[in-house]
Amino acid sequence: MSIKDVAREAGVSIGTVSNVLNRPEAVSADRRRRVLQVIDDLGYVRNDVARQLKAGRSRTVGLVVQDSANPFYNEIALGAETAAEKLGQAVIIGNAGQSPDRENLYLDLFEEQRVRGVLVTPQTPERSRIETLRARGIPVVLVDEHAPPSRYCSLAVDDVEGGRMAVEHLLAGGARRIAFVGGPATLHQVVDRHAGAEQAVAQVPGASLEAVPTDALTVLEGRRAGAAMLSRPAARRPEAVFAANDLLGLGLLQAFVFTHRLRVPEDIALIGYDDIDFATSAVVPLSSIRQPSRLMGRTAVELLEDEVADPEHRHRHVSFPPELVVRDSTRLPT
Repeated sequence: MSIKDVAREAGVSIGTVSNVLNRPEAVSADRRRRVLQVIDDLGYVRNDVARQLKAGRSRTVGLVVQDSANPFYNEIALGAETAAEKLGQAVIIGNAGQSPDRENLYLDLFEEQRVRGVLVTPQTPERSRIETLRARGIPVVLVDEHAPPSRYCSLAVDDVEGGRMAVEHLLAGGARRIAFVGGPATLHQVVDRHAGAEQAVAQVPGASLEAVPTDALTVLEGRRAGAAMLSRPAARRPEAVFAANDLLGLGLLQAFVFTHRLRVPEDIALIGYDDIDFATSAVVPLSSIRQPSRLMGRTAVELLEDEVADPEHRHRHVSFPPELVVRDSTRLPT
């Protein structure tokens, strides 16, 4: 079914049908009703991709998130959707699932769909596919990523500062043997949070930081790390744990509490990162470093609109401060 079929059945020109769809105020009420009735009778659905190509501007934004199983990225998506809706746009979300190949698959798809622009939380430092998008006229904003403003618009929380804040809080509660649980080390968020933790420990004589790598930032990996800690003699266990994100933290909490082997925070203090909703409702409410996830999503759309309006403008990087949220899983400073 095409616009020509609608025009023929309604007894009007193709231009009139186009106006009814795109500029209804330019068509008389009687003619507009007739065309809309024919559209309804025929079940016509306009080819939005073709229309966008002709207009030279899409109303669709592509968003590729690192892992939609992590509520943090879902919150970013909700923020982006809110901002896009106010601009009369829609957001299509692709889950890379921590796979660079899946990330590239979605970037290919968004290019084929001629989206207005792409928001992406990159899996690796590799930028060739993103550069190709930009060279073909599709603006890109890097989300949860620190990029030189001379090359890209980007936004992220200061994860080094966040890692430092988390471990300073554990140290203030009296812990000296601290473990950092997180991985893989290819994720810059993990690297930065660990670097901040090292900075905090270096300021306190007698304090130590043990790195406990994981294959992913998931609840299951947190449970595995927690089980490994429980298998050690008590003297070799850490006094406090900084989990690289809340999903790991919740897994660690399950390992400690559900086995009734360790009390949190009396036997071991625990803090996570992201401050997802589940942190509040855990069996022991989880202390965390908060990231303003919805604000990050909204800001990403704003940066993208800057790119669309003026591709040659100076790129901006927006850095958000982390916030310490103290709950029952950590000792209060003495």
